[in-house]
Amino acid sequence: MDDTTLALALARTRMTLGVAAVAAPRPAARILTGRSQAGGIEIQLARMLGWRDLALGLGTVIALDKGAPVRGWLEASAFADAGDCISALLGRKNMSQRACIGTLVSASIAAVLGLVLAGRLDPAPAAHPGQPEAAATGHHE
Repeated sequence: MDDTTLALALARTRMTLGVAAVAAPRPAARILTGRSQAGGIEIQLARMLGWRDLALGLGTVIALDKGAPVRGWLEASAFADAGDCISALLGRKNMSQRACIGTLVSASIAAVLGLVLAGRLDPAPAAHPGQPEAAATGHHE
């Protein structure tokens, strides 16, 4: 798998998780905390994280579609993932062990992968037009 395809897969995974958290914030909050019940601010925070991930993933896909610089999108995504790791470590007493470990593993892999791809895809790769997300948002050629 080449770097552009890997970056698209990472962005689409981020977007999928984002849409799921926006559309179903209560289950997303339960997964994030590892608690059987989630309410109040946890639901709102899950929805907010969902919008963040949707925006970062969509920005990455649109940049790759157009052949625009993608490094900043990948670095911003990696920074957000690193923040998720730090937040999980700081909040581990408020999470189940399974949720904490799951967050640490998935977010650290995404952060490292994002940073590696950011370096490899700079300067911007050739355009990969025809990405359905770019077309759906009016960013097609």
